Amino acid sequence: MYELVTGPLAWIAFGVFAVGLIYRLVWYIRGLNWQMDRVTYSENVAYGIKGALRSIFYWLVPFGTRSWRFYPGFTILVFVFHICLLVTPVFLMGHNVLLLDRWGFSLPSLPEGVADAMTLAVIVAAVFIVLRRIALPEVRILTKPYDILVLAIAVAPFLTGFLAYHQIGSYDFWIVAHVLSGEIMLVAIPFTKLSHFLLFFLSRAQLGMDYGIKRGGMKNKGMAW
Repeated sequence: MYELVTGPLAWIAFGVFAVGLIYRLVWYIRGLNWQMDRVTYSENVAYGIKGALRSIFYWLVPFGTRSWRFYPGFTILVFVFHICLLVTPVFLMGHNVLLLDRWGFSLPSLPEGVADAMTLAVIVAAVFIVLRRIALPEVRILTKPYDILVLAIAVAPFLTGFLAYHQIGSYDFWIVAHVLSGEIMLVAIPFTKLSHFLLFFLSRAQLGMDYGIKRGGMKNKGMAW
């Protein structure tokens, strides 16, 4: 079973992930319409690029925007969750050993204690995100089982990996579950809300162009809007 999930299924998962993201990227860009969006994508490009980069930068910086500053506790939770979610699997020692064995190269690896702490941070942050969705009426009314499922898909590789590494229960079972849950997450990214892995940058760039052109340097330049 391990050979199956680390062999053919892994190739399929990475293929779906790559092709799916390329499709979402192309489809998003093809869907842009300056008449509908009221943003001159092909004109005033310098203003647009400046606005796009500014928007992306400030949303990637903790407390860089008014929205982040308005909910400081939630902001910390979100940044801890996403940073650990992205950094841990890339620089995990076990993953890099596998990279070296299969591909002949590896990336720098996190100390095992740090990787453990970051894994637990993802799990704990996810629990608090769910509790927040349950506790706050304004969030609870917007929460659907789908949202919890997507969060569970993202967290499952961390939980199963933690159990496998510490050999809590059957190692053989948890290591297969870990690899399989990781592949499920890769396949799910292009087709679920996890696609904000890519669409965040596209949507922030689009909004940044909006503000950079219409409400920034190009305002009062004789534009029709």
